[in-house]
Amino acid sequence: MIAPSTIDASRVEHNGITYYLIDTGDGDRRLVVLGDSTGFVGLTSADGLICELTAANAAALRERLEWLRPVPLGLRTSAGFGDRLGIATPGHIAAVRGTGVAPIFAQQSVRENTRTGRTPQEVVDDAMWGVFEAGWREPWGADADHLKLVADIPTFVAAGYTFFTIDPGDHVDDAAETDSLSTLQAKVRALDWRTLKSSLDETRAHFLNAFALDGVTLSFDEQTLLKAVVKYGGAIAHTARMHDALRDHTEGRPFELEMSVDETGTTTSLHEHFYIASELTRLGVTFVSLAPRFVGRFEKGVDYIGDLDKLDQNIAGHAAVMRHFGNRYKLSLHTGSDKFGVYPIAMRHTEGHVHLKTAGTSYLEALHMIASVDPAFFREILDFARDRYETDRKSYHVSARLEQVARAGDLTDSQLPELFSQFDARQVLHVTFGSVLDAFGDRLAATLKHNRAEYYGYIQRHFDRHLEAFKTV
Repeated sequence: MIAPSTIDASRVEHNGITYYLIDTGDGDRRLVVLGDSTGFVGLTSADGLICELTAANAAALRERLEWLRPVPLGLRTSAGFGDRLGIATPGHIAAVRGTGVAPIFAQQSVRENTRTGRTPQEVVDDAMWGVFEAGWREPWGADADHLKLVADIPTFVAAGYTFFTIDPGDHVDDAAETDSLSTLQAKVRALDWRTLKSSLDETRAHFLNAFALDGVTLSFDEQTLLKAVVKYGGAIAHTARMHDALRDHTEGRPFELEMSVDETGTTTSLHEHFYIASELTRLGVTFVSLAPRFVGRFEKGVDYIGDLDKLDQNIAGHAAVMRHFGNRYKLSLHTGSDKFGVYPIAMRHTEGHVHLKTAGTSYLEALHMIASVDPAFFREILDFARDRYETDRKSYHVSARLEQVARAGDLTDSQLPELFSQFDARQVLHVTFGSVLDAFGDRLAATLKHNRAEYYGYIQRHFDRHLEAFKTV
């Protein structure tokens, strides 16, 4: 083993005790505690207590260094950095440092945790160790992403999450988009009006009006209103139930809530956005951001698909709705990775009241690096991903065609990194991450650990592009 070396950025002296990380020389990290080490578990040496990066030691360190605890971030321009491998945070920090963007370093959904085999606590701990390694002292958050069930909440609360993305998509009635008026009238009577704490008559009395917004006037007629109520009434009721459960489980601890309806089958109209925000506000659901489904297509791992002029108009309208409610929440861009054409539009119209949510692009950058440093390994991953794509794509909205992605044997080593500039290849590699981690997880992790500096560099360069439009300083 190579002699351990200190990771200088991590070194901190606090209340007379020194803490820092060392690189063991084989890609792993250890925590060193010099001074009172009560609560830590490790081996005593001449250099101090040498501790593995366990959950218990992470909790002990968080207890002493308060900036290692995730916190609510408020209405600042923000970005979520999904990290499916638990190693990318120092690269994310290198990109976000000096931008003024408020970062969420721990972000994972129940679906992603299932596919990666990680727990909510492991996601927070991995991000925390990255925060410590990079010497980040500013506020950062942790997002329990796409929560669908009340039963999903307790483990995320216990792990210290501060941001909870509620996904009520299972309660959205997309058929309302094309239902006849008579069908809508029948459906609306079956809604959970008790949870909505209202009635159809009260809803009509409030919404069958014209609302003058900033540059936009929204006029509700019977069809428009009932379509909004049928389509999203159940989702609003479910979000209210999730909000109440969060309030109970957090027991007074501050938290932030986002409502996300982006993974549904139909676009969220401005009238529907107005209805959602009005009803959540009336029900006392405090939310920091809302993710509607915008026009066009936001697919995994690739840029926006659609007419950017139409998207410009659409985001302008949604921003006008947001301003009508006093800029009390942000617009959230889900499936936001690699949407470089969208970022300037969103920032311009929201004036910074925007949250960018990325996920699998950090995983793609890991494969991108492996394609350069270990092409033989990447060839195995590529062919495996091709074989898994048709199965794994079923839970995603993607349009990549497998026949457009070459097999590894048809490419030279120098051509492998070029796959990460190709639409179809990016999506095939993106959505098969769970299967790849099942098959190659240990090898992939070892490769990244032995090439940390290179990986951080790939992450920083990629996220520099993401954050350029969102800089506030």
